[in-house]
Amino acid sequence: MRMYSRLLAFALGFSAVGASSLPAFAKESPATPMVAVGAQYDTTHVYVAPADVDRFVESFLATFGGQSTKQGIATVTPTPSSTSTQLLQTPVGTVSLFGFRTPVPHPFGSERTGYLVTDIDVAVRAARVAGADVIVQTFPDPIGRDVVIQWPGGVNMQLYWHTTPPNYAPFQTIPENRVYVSPDRADAFVKSFLAFSHGKVVSDEAKAPGVEIGRSGDSFRRIRIESTFGKMTVFVTDGHLPYPYGHEMTGYEVASLADTLVKAKAHGAKVLVEPYTSEGRESALVEFPGGYVAEIHAGASH
Repeated sequence: MRMYSRLLAFALGFSAVGASSLPAFAKESPATPMVAVGAQYDTTHVYVAPADVDRFVESFLATFGGQSTKQGIATVTPTPSSTSTQLLQTPVGTVSLFGFRTPVPHPFGSERTGYLVTDIDVAVRAARVAGADVIVQTFPDPIGRDVVIQWPGGVNMQLYWHTTPPNYAPFQTIPENRVYVSPDRADAFVKSFLAFSHGKVVSDEAKAPGVEIGRSGDSFRRIRIESTFGKMTVFVTDGHLPYPYGHEMTGYEVASLADTLVKAKAHGAKVLVEPYTSEGRESALVEFPGGYVAEIHAGASH
């Protein structure tokens, strides 16, 4: 009996050490309801000056294909404001485009994406349980309800719900949400987002090639996540980022990077980072008219 107790104590001690050595996101997370709808409802929020709206639309759609909804003027914040608003839908990603006629109320403009959820109230409760802060309480918009949340590490997102459920075709390729966080908060961010999204870590590379953040010869931690909301790549860095890294919010996967860049440049976009290859991916960073920076990539075999 004494020997059994010793073995049991050893086993429990070993388990405790093993558990404590796991990343925070690998430990048990609180259960939350599933509220995601689909990746095609994940929109990147793009803010440009009113004078740049039409140029951005023409350039973005000429580069990736697709179409825009009719432009409207609306109040999309809980306090008085006015903006043009339209949805740009392409086979590789969707943009919610805003051209504010008034000053942009805080903290709008810092939310990177909008995720459609099945029930906004359930989603808010789930986000809080998972560790998010609600920084803009739920409010109505012309077609539904919205809320802005912040994840550990300072990552802001908008959740939205439509009175009439939208029905969009799936993407040809799913874009990636590109998130930059510090080593101090990376595990907390991933744990919270996984609990909320019901997603999974598909890779966690401790020494990803530094060329991917503009620092050839260095390395950094890169975490890739997939969920019903879509793809996400988490860049865990010391914040020493050469321009334009960290400004790009979304990465778009295309069949041919070279062909896409030809179209982008022909329609007013600037290539900020020329194509490079890293771990099976050929990538470039591009700035569209109005200042929106995006990563574009294809398989290196293309």
